[in-house]
Amino acid sequence: MTHLLSIEELSKERIWKIIDGAVSLKTERKNGGHKKLPLQGQTWAMIFSKSSTRTRVSFEVGVRELGGSVMFLSSNDIQLGRGEPIKDTARVLGRMVHGAIIRTFAQQDVIDFANYSGIPTINALTDDAHPCQILADLLTIRERIGTWEKKKIAFVGDGFNNMSRSWMWAAKELDFELAIAAPQGCLPTQGYLDRLNAPNVSITTDPVEAVKDADVINTDVWLSMGQEGQTDKEAHFANYQVNKELLKHAHSSHIVLHCLPAYRGKEITSEVLEAHADSIFQQAENRLHVQKSILSRLASYGQTFRGMFG
Repeated sequence: MTHLLSIEELSKERIWKIIDGAVSLKTERKNGGHKKLPLQGQTWAMIFSKSSTRTRVSFEVGVRELGGSVMFLSSNDIQLGRGEPIKDTARVLGRMVHGAIIRTFAQQDVIDFANYSGIPTINALTDDAHPCQILADLLTIRERIGTWEKKKIAFVGDGFNNMSRSWMWAAKELDFELAIAAPQGCLPTQGYLDRLNAPNVSITTDPVEAVKDADVINTDVWLSMGQEGQTDKEAHFANYQVNKELLKHAHSSHIVLHCLPAYRGKEITSEVLEAHADSIFQQAENRLHVQKSILSRLASYGQTFRGMFG
């Protein structure tokens, strides 16, 4: 494993190894710290074109706790913000740092950076994929209900955003049923579903149908970062709020997840968020542990590549 660019590229075995590693690292942290520091002597760059709370804090803490150094670079700090091609930035940073964590708009930018830099590259969020979040969600499901295998997971909201797309690829590799409920116009394209080829993924415009007997109910903001002005799109989501009435159709021991930030009164009610705050904020914390597991797995490759330059 040399990069983490999407859930789509991960096998079932790799997902399990990342989750198992996160469990071990979480236990070590609770017991006083890590015996091994796989990022010792390494410097990682965090290149963010999108603002963040959980992603920035969890990665900065994670790199440092694994013994490394980290530098935060917003698009305003570097020449990318003035139009330098991503491949030029990648080829420069690839000779100076050991790895990169990128949070941006276009998935292709992350792919190009990985290809041209040659250093371990982690997708911290793009418009198409949010792999670290899904892995943290899977860890949370394992901790809260024991397993995702043979369970039903519902996603209610935008059926073709970075979260729902990433959930679809996770469902393809892992043994659970995924039901996505979204308004017409926010559904995956048939071409995308054909490429996915996952019979355990169902798509509906009826949120009750998706949530029926679900063990996990997942939601996200209706408008992703950069779409805030699309109020016409938001109007289509009125019937897709995760509220007390909708959850009556879920399994009696269900949990609710939200990747945050949450807009209470829109995609989720304040009542539901507070009732499920333990799982939602455990989910947020698990970003740290999962990302440390990913960093640990990429660390040896980063050291090897940098060794080429002395």
